[in-house]
Amino acid sequence: MILTADYHTHTIYSHGKGTVSDNAKQAKNVGLTELGITDHGFSHPAFGLKKRNVDKLSNDCFLASKEYGVKVLRGIESNIISDKGLCDLPTKLYDDFDIFLAGIHKFVVYRGGNFFNLFLPNFTTDLFNVKPVKWVVKETTKAYINTIKNSPIDVLTHLNFCCFSDAKEVAKACADYGVYLELNAKKTHLSDKDIDDVLSTDVKFIISSDAHTPSRVGEVSLVQKLILDKSFPLDRIQNIDGKTPSFRFKAFKEGVTSNY
Repeated sequence: MILTADYHTHTIYSHGKGTVSDNAKQAKNVGLTELGITDHGFSHPAFGLKKRNVDKLSNDCFLASKEYGVKVLRGIESNIISDKGLCDLPTKLYDDFDIFLAGIHKFVVYRGGNFFNLFLPNFTTDLFNVKPVKWVVKETTKAYINTIKNSPIDVLTHLNFCCFSDAKEVAKACADYGVYLELNAKKTHLSDKDIDDVLSTDVKFIISSDAHTPSRVGEVSLVQKLILDKSFPLDRIQNIDGKTPSFRFKAFKEGVTSNY
C-alpha cells in the first residue's frame, strides 16, 4: 500500500508547527502527489484559522504547489457546531477552499444549546470513561448525519474520537451522500465493533496523517497496522496506490451531483 495523497494536515495558521511550504516539502519528500492544508475551523477560539488569513493561506498553497510540484489544496477541517449539521465554514467563503473536511472537536463555539446537548455529554462521558447513555449516542449520530446531509463536506474526520455515535448509521449516510470516512493515523478513533460496522456498509475511505508537524505529513503507520489486523479491503481506500478521490465539495460548487 502506497499513499498517494494526504488530505488532512495542519500548519501555523491553526494548530500546526510548520508552514504550508514545510508541509509541501515533506509531501514531495515522501512521494505524495497531492496535499491538503486543512487548518482548524473558525469557531475554535484558541486554534482556529482566522478569516483575515484566508487570502494568505490561498497564496501560500499556490506558491508551494509551484515550488514543490505537489498539488496543494486549500482546505479546512471545519467544526460541527450544531445537531442540525451546521459547520463553521460560511457559504460566502466556499470559493476560497478546494476541500471541505468536518469533525466534532472539543472547546469550540457551538451554536445555540448544542454545547449542552452535544459537546458536554460527550466530553464528560469520554473524560470519565463510562458507557455512553443512549440519548448521547442518538444526539451525536444525528449531528453527524445532518452534517453529511446539509453541508457539502468531502470527508468526515476521526469519527467517534472523544464522542459517541452509531458508526454504522453514520457510515451509511456517508455512502449515500458521497462523503469519505477518514481513517485517522494520528489517533485511534474507531473501536473494533465500529470498524466491523462501517465495513458492513458501502462507505469509502481516505487515510490521513492529521499531521500537526511537517515531519508527520504522509505518516500513516497506525492505519497500516489496522489494515493488516482487520484484512481491510484496499479497493475501498481512495487515496492509495495512485488513486485520488472524487470530491463532493468541488462538484457541489460546479453544480454537479456527486456520489463518489
